[in-house]
Amino acid sequence: MDIRTMLDWNEIRSLRRYLHAHPELSGKEKETKKYLMAFLADRTDLELVDKGDWFYAHYEPAEQHGKGPVALRADMDALPVPEAIALPYGSTTAGIAHKCGHDGHSSALAAAALLLRKDARIHRPVYLIFQSAEETGKGGKSCADFLKEAGVEEVYAFHNLSGYPENAVMVRDRLTQCASKGLTVHFIGRKSHAGTPEKGRNPAHALARLALYAADLAEQAGTSTDRTLLLTIIGLNVGGEDFGISPGEGTFSVTLRADEESDLLRLENQLRDRARSLAVRDGLKVSFAERDPFPATVNTPRCAERVRKAACSLGLTLAPMPEPWRPSEDFGWYLKACPGAMFYVGNGMDWPAPHQPDYDFNDNILETAASLFLRLCEEDC
Repeated sequence: MDIRTMLDWNEIRSLRRYLHAHPELSGKEKETKKYLMAFLADRTDLELVDKGDWFYAHYEPAEQHGKGPVALRADMDALPVPEAIALPYGSTTAGIAHKCGHDGHSSALAAAALLLRKDARIHRPVYLIFQSAEETGKGGKSCADFLKEAGVEEVYAFHNLSGYPENAVMVRDRLTQCASKGLTVHFIGRKSHAGTPEKGRNPAHALARLALYAADLAEQAGTSTDRTLLLTIIGLNVGGEDFGISPGEGTFSVTLRADEESDLLRLENQLRDRARSLAVRDGLKVSFAERDPFPATVNTPRCAERVRKAACSLGLTLAPMPEPWRPSEDFGWYLKACPGAMFYVGNGMDWPAPHQPDYDFNDNILETAASLFLRLCEEDC
């Protein structure tokens, strides 16, 4: 099926640009969800099911041939990053923009929805999942649980990826994106006058020692294994510029990242143990807070091979991806619940990377992503 002639792609590009102009943060995609549901309701007869923060569209072909349901997933949330480039469809919300491409992911999935009934080779039920809160890792788990309820046999998603040829397709067997977690350590001591610091308990020394310990761990991790092990300090806060005060509390925040979830847990436990020992040493209380947990995204090899077969059948270029992509992705929850694969579509060799201020989704890859989504639903792929 040649989808280039079966859809008004200007309409899909307009959808993508509307979503870009009206971004919403993770867990707050109320208007985005409403707009996408209305878009599909006006143009398809698919069953649309509102699940609160997210929704799905369901296609039941009249003629079914044995295979169980397949699911396709896109994310909807934007980032707390200001629009930094001049676009005619630039963000209308101060401090928030689609700087990861989820506007494009949702638009490509919407395009696939409009084409499902036109594809005579699809003979299995299809669920199209429009997920919230991918950026914080909070949206994927409930959608993954739904896969089990619906009896889904395979699930697929894509991400746009810069540094690869435009419209090239990349897919890895097994590990394709790292596990990660944010950890904040909160030390509480006792504030005092800066002239009598001995009367207080200043956590600055414990925070400094913990930061140095984390740096040593990061250095050791980078040289002791061929697996990814990263500790990135993203916050170190204590006191201010009141020179008469010795502060009484402070925080240390770090992002932990690893190929293996067991390695991630080991790094976390090492930091927690060190923080506890420093708290005892300096007479401080210590507490911990976790943020944005992401499991590793681990593709099923046979599903990754289906992506390769689908790409070749469409005449697309397959590009090698020798290393996992370090940024995390909560599609990992789906792959714990069901076989499937995350694949990537190239933005171009010199295209700005997602999360950079000058990034915008490349509309030229919409057809490629939608074509692959459809092909993966077909009987003979």
